[in-house]
Amino acid sequence: MQPRRVLVTGVSRFLGGHLATALAADPSVEAVVGVDTVEPRGDLGRTEFVRADVRSPKIAGVIADAGVDTVVHLSVVATPLTVGGRTAMKEINVIGTMQLLAACQKSPTVRKLVLKSTTAVYGSSPKDPALFTEDMEPRRLPRSGYAKDSVEVEGYVRGFGRRRPDVSLTLLRFTNFVGPRIDTPLTRYFSLPVVPTVLGFDPRIQFCHEDDAVEVLRRATLEDRPGIFNVGGSGVLLLSQAIRRAGRVSFPVLEPLVNIVGQGFRRAGLVDYSPEQMRFLEHGRVADTTRLRNEFGYTPKWSSLDAFDDFVRARGLNRLLNPDTVADVESAVLSRLSSRRSVDA
Repeated sequence: MQPRRVLVTGVSRFLGGHLATALAADPSVEAVVGVDTVEPRGDLGRTEFVRADVRSPKIAGVIADAGVDTVVHLSVVATPLTVGGRTAMKEINVIGTMQLLAACQKSPTVRKLVLKSTTAVYGSSPKDPALFTEDMEPRRLPRSGYAKDSVEVEGYVRGFGRRRPDVSLTLLRFTNFVGPRIDTPLTRYFSLPVVPTVLGFDPRIQFCHEDDAVEVLRRATLEDRPGIFNVGGSGVLLLSQAIRRAGRVSFPVLEPLVNIVGQGFRRAGLVDYSPEQMRFLEHGRVADTTRLRNEFGYTPKWSSLDAFDDFVRARGLNRLLNPDTVADVESAVLSRLSSRRSVDA
């Protein structure tokens, strides 16, 4: 199906705005309708902005009036502080999705739904596999925050698919976003001059560059690519490597104090990091993107390493410590310790 009239939720946020702008520039798309509760800051081309709340039944009227055939749902939020707290965040994510799906179910024109989800649905635990494929279940279901909401949202979308088998469904599970302009809890975390880590843990982190994210969303909207796809750059970075590359200083915290430290950062307005995300800093998470390349037909242009370096470079982070110097010192210390063990032996 060639999309003609597209509805984008969360259009005032980074991904929604950039996707709407790209779709509006495509002459094959007749109309782009952007929905959000606040007006977009930038120019979205010929996108028609409608101030509406996805939690309201009025969203059905927006879909009907515009004759929408394709819905791109991007308004699942990850940061409670930006929307007024955890209760409001859950209402937007879960109740908002339910209202949107109810409107789609009643609409005779809707034929495609694209959902921006997250690899956080796999959870984070010490028993996780090296790579999560799209068919795997989490070893421990997320119990709170954005990850729990995303699990529920995906469940509602799958239920909608069973009720409307004529609608093509694409679920995109993105890894951690980074880039020159996008603002996320993780980009703020790496921008701290002193970065708290969990003592004794050095998790693997996989990144998705903002440009790759927008391009995957654009292709999912314009092309027929039903299914569930992990989306992220190739390779991984250890948390310690990322901190060094950003020229930051790590501050190891005892595991029992992690949530307390996280609460302190949230209260200070520095980083809106949930307990679920703090657990991610213990065990990490890496997703297999083979299906994205082979079935969806897209190979990300940015590896995890290149995406993170682009973020560091564009943000002009003041390098408190040169990463090469830190690496040389670590190597020297490890070599010295190894020599002492040989002498003692």
